[in-house]
Amino acid sequence: MPCARRSATSPPCWPRTADVRRGAAAWNRRLTPWLFLAPALLPGVVFFLLPGLIALVLSFTSWNLLSPPRWVGLANYAYLLGTDPVFYRTLLNTFVFAIGTALLGIPLALGIAWAIAASHGKAFWRVIYWLPMVTNAVAIAYAWQFVLDPADGILNRLLGLLGLGGPDWLGSPATAMLSVVAIATWASLGHNILLFSAGLEEIDERLYEAAEIDGAGPWRMLWSITLPMLRPTLLFTSVTSLISGLGSFALILLLTNGGPEGSTNVTALYFYQMAFEHLRMGRASAAALVLFALILVLTLIQLRLLREGGVDAD
Repeated sequence: MPCARRSATSPPCWPRTADVRRGAAAWNRRLTPWLFLAPALLPGVVFFLLPGLIALVLSFTSWNLLSPPRWVGLANYAYLLGTDPVFYRTLLNTFVFAIGTALLGIPLALGIAWAIAASHGKAFWRVIYWLPMVTNAVAIAYAWQFVLDPADGILNRLLGLLGLGGPDWLGSPATAMLSVVAIATWASLGHNILLFSAGLEEIDERLYEAAEIDGAGPWRMLWSITLPMLRPTLLFTSVTSLISGLGSFALILLLTNGGPEGSTNVTALYFYQMAFEHLRMGRASAAALVLFALILVLTLIQLRLLREGGVDAD
């Protein structure tokens, strides 16, 4: 007797074989996509989600790696946001570094990509500009320290030939941040150049031909055709450049280790030092989460502003 027609006094019935098969097929359909996604999701869970959850828990504790963690509630956040004399200085340095690299790097990358698109040997030039992206940060730091050495550096020697005295580029509070911004921009330039090159190739040449027939010059084509068509690329590069700048610390650590008088001490470097030099893991975790919250809010604001300007509006 089918299960739907059984009475209260009837013996228990089992699902029909066809129902079991249909249920198994539906379960397989739901499970199969996750099996294919698992190789990509597993590293994200292991290396991002779990460490993030651990950092969240540690941010409410006091832990020096030598004794068990001690619960302190919001004390770490209260110290960072209300008492710490260095934290806000590092936040300011972080914003100066991130905004500086974005404002310098994005227009420069767009200009170089535009020049490459109009030149011969595009693949060669793209490889040349991509090389810094695959070069180890240690090698980049040592190379630029040699170039910017105040006594024997190439740059100051060239300035000396012109009768100019070069400063201590990485050792002076007045020039350390400017030097680090310039080096970081150079090191990440290839990434944005490739993105802009791909975006430029997607623009229909007939648009430029029609504009040229109408008498438009290069600057008019740039403002009326190139930049509007590159809005999705500009959105992506601006968001990724800002995120990268706000979270950068490795190159700064190698070049200046916070700089003279803390002039290049950014927040990521600060909580790295707090964790592994001063063994304040709870306070460092709180600083990392504050920085993460700022990056998230700024990214959402960027997405909202740029999309209101026409990106993905449909």
